[in-house]
Amino acid sequence: MSAVLAAEAASAPKPRASSSAAVVLLGTGVVGGAFLKLLNTPAAAALRLVGAANSRRQQTDPAQLADRALREKLRGQGDARDDAALLAALDASGAAVRVIVDATASAPLASRHVEWLARGYHVVTANKALAGGDLPGWRALQGAVAQGGRYGDSATVGAGLPVLSTLRRLRGCGDALLTLEGVFSGSLSYLFNQYDGSRPFSALLLEARERGYTEPDPRSDLSGEDVARKLLILARNAGFALRPDEVEVESLVPEPLRGVDVDAFLARLAELDEPLAARHAAAKARGGALRFLARLNQRGRARVGLVEVPAGHPATRLYGTDNQFALTTTRYNTQPLVIQGPGAGPEVTAQALLGDVLALL
Repeated sequence: MSAVLAAEAASAPKPRASSSAAVVLLGTGVVGGAFLKLLNTPAAAALRLVGAANSRRQQTDPAQLADRALREKLRGQGDARDDAALLAALDASGAAVRVIVDATASAPLASRHVEWLARGYHVVTANKALAGGDLPGWRALQGAVAQGGRYGDSATVGAGLPVLSTLRRLRGCGDALLTLEGVFSGSLSYLFNQYDGSRPFSALLLEARERGYTEPDPRSDLSGEDVARKLLILARNAGFALRPDEVEVESLVPEPLRGVDVDAFLARLAELDEPLAARHAAAKARGGALRFLARLNQRGRARVGLVEVPAGHPATRLYGTDNQFALTTTRYNTQPLVIQGPGAGPEVTAQALLGDVLALL
């Protein structure tokens, strides 16, 4: 059974009559905050928020949940975090459709997704830790979906670009993925779209961090691990049962900087400059450019890392934080099917979450 929840791009909205859903939101950071804003729009009229929580506090009181300042108030007000109480609020809602929205990056929370599905809750998530984690976790998730659980994961790859739904539809039609290549990170896309050797890479990285394009600790982006998780999710949905250790990952973080604290890392950013400048100069001399690519071939060989590409390569035509996914299949084999667009940002990621919730109605 397919786990697709996102509406296909060409589908027209369908009337939902009296259908409604009760929702608990886990995570009120930038993505969760954007999701809360969407809940106050007409598109979410059929949804009822019955609980919301950050890592420390939670709220289940209807009057407080209706407050537009809920996210800010949760920073200092509300009950102590208690997932059992949040699930009790879902159960007490009386709604036929009960949804847990995980807008965190917490591996411990992701490890509970299968349990929640088995208990009859639907799960919608931007959290990659389960689907892009260890293979037994992925298999347990597929088992729960096969038993009727519904798992909305459009936000885990490409911030909701229709890549997972397209891949699943192709596979459902008997097509098979031959190769996959692309730029799966909005932050790394921005960095290498901008990096032309005229400024130190460290200066560009600091600027990207200030704009919110990277994580507060940019090593989360530069390590390549996040891209690797996205590649695992796509590969597994295409039928490749890959383990994390089967993905070759090139980190852009020098070995001496991997174990230091964030402040020390930021103070030593200049150590990134010389090796990247040398690679950029070599690529430029050959008429090429550097891009951080994820690649998967027909034999299941997977790699994530910095690649020199020719001037006409599709990845050289990206803008800003664009993601790009080029799928070559048995039927799209003359030239790949390319999906491209903004692959980062709280608003588009929150919209992907909302779309997956609405698809449950």
